[in-house]
Amino acid sequence: MADDLCGALEKLKLVSAEGPADSLEDSLDCLLKALAHNNAEASEKIQASGLLSLFPAMLTQQTACTPKVANIIAEVAKNEWMRSACVGAGLVPPLVQLLNCKDQEVLLQTGRALGNICYDSHSLQAQLINMGVIPTLVKLLGIHSQNTALTEMCLIAFGNLAELESSKEQFACTSVAEELVALFRKQTEHEKREVIFEVLAPLAENDLIKLQLVEAGLVECLLDVVDEAVGGQREEDAAQLKTSSDLLVLLLLGDESMQKLFEGGKGSVFQRVLSWVPSNSHQLQLAGALAIANFARNDGNCIHMVDEGIVQKLLDLLERHTEEGNVTVQHAALSALRNLAIPVVNKWKMLSAGVADVVLKFLVSEMPPVQFKLLGTLRMLIDTQAEAAEQLGTNGKLVERLAEWCEAKEHAGVMGESNRLLSALIRHSKSKDVIRTVIQGGGVKHLVTMATSEHVIMQNEALVALGLIAALDLDSAEKDFEGATLVQILHKLLSDEHSAPEIKYNSLILTCAVLGSEPLHKEVHGLTFLDVVSKLRAHENKTVARQASLTEQKLTVQS
Repeated sequence: MADDLCGALEKLKLVSAEGPADSLEDSLDCLLKALAHNNAEASEKIQASGLLSLFPAMLTQQTACTPKVANIIAEVAKNEWMRSACVGAGLVPPLVQLLNCKDQEVLLQTGRALGNICYDSHSLQAQLINMGVIPTLVKLLGIHSQNTALTEMCLIAFGNLAELESSKEQFACTSVAEELVALFRKQTEHEKREVIFEVLAPLAENDLIKLQLVEAGLVECLLDVVDEAVGGQREEDAAQLKTSSDLLVLLLLGDESMQKLFEGGKGSVFQRVLSWVPSNSHQLQLAGALAIANFARNDGNCIHMVDEGIVQKLLDLLERHTEEGNVTVQHAALSALRNLAIPVVNKWKMLSAGVADVVLKFLVSEMPPVQFKLLGTLRMLIDTQAEAAEQLGTNGKLVERLAEWCEAKEHAGVMGESNRLLSALIRHSKSKDVIRTVIQGGGVKHLVTMATSEHVIMQNEALVALGLIAALDLDSAEKDFEGATLVQILHKLLSDEHSAPEIKYNSLILTCAVLGSEPLHKEVHGLTFLDVVSKLRAHENKTVARQASLTEQKLTVQS
């Protein structure tokens, strides 16, 4: 075999690329046999012979030997260490040109060669995209959809290229959505559907392609797969159920595709997805709740869904998962409720339906994703709802849990939401009873820390809540303010040139409020507050400047 290979290599080097095809064919067959016998060894000898540099000319001629040359390149490029040699020999441009030929065997071997050369190399894949292979491959898929091997080659290529963000714009300018959906409709085998799914998932991350897939009828195909798979006992049934429902939820992340499927709440797809929520399949429950959360991304949809009674379906689902329930389902259902609670007109309806009571059952959860969503749901529910804010704000167990989560440094999202809900309970209730519950629950120090957040909105929420505490129950909060170094923090916020105008304004208000406490009054006068406040009288924001003048007067009178 080794002698035959060496002879074939010598012969190929001697014979001109313009020579008769039959004089090359035997040698090319010998190379393919050697590669099949021991790919690594044969590839080394091919590289050492310098033969790779002759291949571009052979590919350009397009003779009867062309598919065999492309096949040899495909086999050689299976070795990672040979790929750069193939690129260096200038094989990529002539291979790309061959994708325009009509010979199906040439197309197949060319696709394999390019795929192996560019495998796992984003830079080479990006080069292929720039050379325009995507429209060519999509066209090939449409023309040769009956050729199983060519179809698989195109799908593998799509799967690799679709991972790159730069590819998605090109894909969006082709008929890839129609071609893939047409191909999907023909498939009955699980494995072949899975290959198409692997291409669809990365492509569907692009909003324009999402819409194209919806318009091409992919959702109806996915719903059919779900109907076939639900209740099935085979492993592949569970896999298809998950893949199909996950992909459908992904399609709903695009605003246009989501609205197209919502159809004013009357769409058949929307109605079928709703029927998943009360099902016995955890996967369908999850997908149904996530779909509702995605449909609930604008006020009009939210108002319609609440009026249609969707809240009760979600509450029933949560009740089924209260004790040792499925965490992903809990998270999804809470996400949906949080989104539905955003429009003001929905808040009291949802509170009346007992949403807060059901959500509070998950306070015992130790799962950060669930904690995060339940906090967000409660915060949305009490926004502008004074009575609800007072009811929740006087719930000692809730406030103690919030204070605990305000220290969850390993989960920044939970920590942030806990602080924001603590502040919201005070800001929306403006209740002395809520303030006392927060003080007793150890929440004041967390609000003071929140005032130093890197997020202006959180800083501001904290300062407003602290201002209400100081105005309504300064005596009770005095020690906590001292312990949390509130006065020093106010001084820093007022001195900082980068503090937003609203932060300056609320810090000035709070400074005036704490002057009513003797120990805090002493702290204020122990620092250079008067100098800092005097400078703010010239602030470009008139509201800040006016408040600075009032604060200066108060400091001067009380000094």
